[in-house]
Amino acid sequence: MNDIRTILVLTGDHGLADPTKRGGQYNPEDMTTHEAMKAAFSSLGDYDFTFVSDHAAFLQRLDTSPPDLVVNFCDTGFRNVPSHELHIPALLELKGIPYSGAPPAAMVLCYDKAVVRLVAESLGVAVPQEAFIAAADPAGGLPDFYPALIKPNTADGSVGITKDAVVRNAGEAKAYLGWLRRTLPGQDALIQEYLPGPEYGIGLIGNPDATMTALPPLEVDFSRLPQGLNPILSFESKALPESPYWTDIKFKQAEIEPPVCDAMIAHATALFRRLSLRDYGRFDFRRAADGVVKLMEVNPNPAWANDGKLAFMAGFAGIEYRDMLRHILEAAIARVRAGR
Repeated sequence: MNDIRTILVLTGDHGLADPTKRGGQYNPEDMTTHEAMKAAFSSLGDYDFTFVSDHAAFLQRLDTSPPDLVVNFCDTGFRNVPSHELHIPALLELKGIPYSGAPPAAMVLCYDKAVVRLVAESLGVAVPQEAFIAAADPAGGLPDFYPALIKPNTADGSVGITKDAVVRNAGEAKAYLGWLRRTLPGQDALIQEYLPGPEYGIGLIGNPDATMTALPPLEVDFSRLPQGLNPILSFESKALPESPYWTDIKFKQAEIEPPVCDAMIAHATALFRRLSLRDYGRFDFRRAADGVVKLMEVNPNPAWANDGKLAFMAGFAGIEYRDMLRHILEAAIARVRAGR
């Protein structure tokens, strides 16, 4: 069947500010991964690809020359506003244009980390102890469990999670909450049990009622970090090239006991279905002090770059980057055709 041939690949808008990038804007390293993605997709000879980063041009193109399918690789939100990530699939649904990845409802649910935790608990997935701190709560409502990790309840790209986000007493918690409220005014926060063990990633490609592939699990290797630094994937690891969080943190294939690995995959698969993810997704877990592996986050629109976690996991399975992109694309196409 050749009913889906013209493919528009949408990314973040390179010409606009982006709070998740170094210096709040797109940089050479971002453009390098963008070009690698274009080259990989272009090597798939069965489709005609167009690559769009200008969001104004994207809107115009949908009206003048709509594609057969949009690959929604805009993980920064419409016009690079993180809270507007759901607007792109919503717009495509209004226009009746098929697209890859999560629908608007899934974007909304997964953007709210406290809601994801509640859904996970209902499915029997272990989650960290946690307290929700409303932005309007002047007292902070501090819990009594430490060490703890403080992060925004709704944010992407580790925005609001710095190297100092791990706090060990109420004084440190109040200081970090004060910084967070000054930096991200109006943002609710979470104070979460700090999980000191290994951090894992589970990647899924496909759809529950068709073919679903679980990629080999990834582990974040913090072993090269200088002593005294908190082993977390902070904003420095994604935006500050001079930081050891950028230079010294690596990814490796996880070595996990088979029952634990199987449980993580089962939990990720259950969350994929319950949260209505589609085509691909990434799930982050970490071991608690007692050895229990707990859910940290669900990523319905995970980073697609050739140096991202999903690409590493595909590589562990012997899947080249271009073929990882092909699997995502073909999962979307199969789902769209089945829906028709």
